Formats: sequence, structure tokens, C-alpha cells
Amino acid sequence: MLQGKVALVTGGAARLGAATVRRLHASGARVLIHYRSSAAAAEALRDELLATRDGCAATIQGDLNEPASWPRLVDAAVDFGGGLDILINNASSYYPTPIGTATIEQWDDLFGSNARAPFFLAQAAADQLRERRGCIVNLVDIYADRPIAEHPVYCMAKAANAMMVKALARDLAPQVRVNGIAPGAALWPDGYMEDAERQAILDRIPLGRPAGADQIAAAVMFMVTGPDYVTGQILAVDGGRSVQQ
Repeated sequence: MLQGKVALVTGGAARLGAATVRRLHASGARVLIHYRSSAAAAEALRDELLATRDGCAATIQGDLNEPASWPRLVDAAVDFGGGLDILINNASSYYPTPIGTATIEQWDDLFGSNARAPFFLAQAAADQLRERRGCIVNLVDIYADRPIAEHPVYCMAKAANAMMVKALARDLAPQVRVNGIAPGAALWPDGYMEDAERQAILDRIPLGRPAGADQIAAAVMFMVTGPDYVTGQILAVDGGRSVQQ
């Protein structure tokens, strides 16, 4: 389905990014796996994919808060695959910033990974994507619409990401489609969520379970390979949580 296509997935070494990388690869795409610090995981995933098909995967390290990384990633995709057809803006920082404790450094990090980097990476990739009539998929979040307590900076950054989907869909049309996926509870965050807090979230999900990474990756693939008359849309993959009172 995606034979001959080249995809760049930011934060592609683990979790939702890795699931998306595997889906794109299974559909025939060549995939450039971006990572910041997860070198071992990125290289293991690359080797897993290369064992099935020659030349189908590569890795690139980069700190997306560094402006020089944006054109460098696009250039790497062109060097790797001869062009760029699919940009998946997946990389994201996520942690609480309760009022009274938030810092400028946290603001810069959360807005940097969730809004600034995806925008400027899309801008750097725009000419390639226009030429090849490609697409962009942003990983947004249901919290862009309905904020979670004690995460105001993250929620504001994801709201900016959601508006980016709509603005870029307008400005890059008709050659490039831009859409988003807004996960609900997909994978639990590492390190700081208690069992009772997880259960409280599950109690607010009509389907009563987390999505898991593959459900989100499947939704990303719908935006990549589905109807090509869809642009500027954000699909909630949240088990019905966004309609729960």
C-alpha cells in the first residue's frame, strides 16, 4: 500500500511511535526513526525491520528543541529514501506543572516538543511534501479540549498543536493533507501514576479499557492511507471518554 513512500516518525523508538513505525513498515513504507535519547531502542527497532526487508529503516538522533534539527531531519529523510511523503509528529514531553510550581524551562520544553518543533519540522518538510503530495499526522491529545488537572502547560501546548492541524491543512492544501489523532488513555505514563488514579480514569471511559499503542497506530494509518478527501480533522481515539459527562 505504501511501497515507494518514505515516512519520518519523531519519537519513533518506543511506545506509540514504535507501534506507528511498525504499521508504516508493514504497509511497505521506508521509515526513518527519530529519537532523542533512546538510541538502543531505536537501533533495535531498526534492526528488527531490516531483518524483514533491505533498506527499509534507518535511525536519526536529534533534540527537537534545537532549531538546527528540523531541516537536518528532513535532509536525512531525503538522503535515506530519496524524498519525504509522510511526516508523523509524535514526539512529546508530558509531565505535571501545577500552578505555583511551573517554570520557564518547563514551559519551553513542553511547548517546544508539542508545538514549536512539530510546526517548524512541518515547515522544513513542506516543499518535499508538496512535491510528493504527502501528508502530515500530528499526535494531539484529548486534553487539548478538556484539560487534565495540574497539567496546564501541557494542555495549552497540545491546544496549539490542535490548531496547527487546522491551520496547516488550510495553508498546505491542496497538495498536502494534514490531520491529527487525539488519544485518550492509550499507554500509562511512566513513573508517577498510582493504581487508584489509573482506575479513576478507566471509570470515566465508556469502553472501560485503555487503547493500547496499536489502536492509536491504526488510527494514524487511517489518516495516512484512508480517504484522501480528509484534511484538517482530529480523530479522538479515547474509548468514548470525550463524550462522557
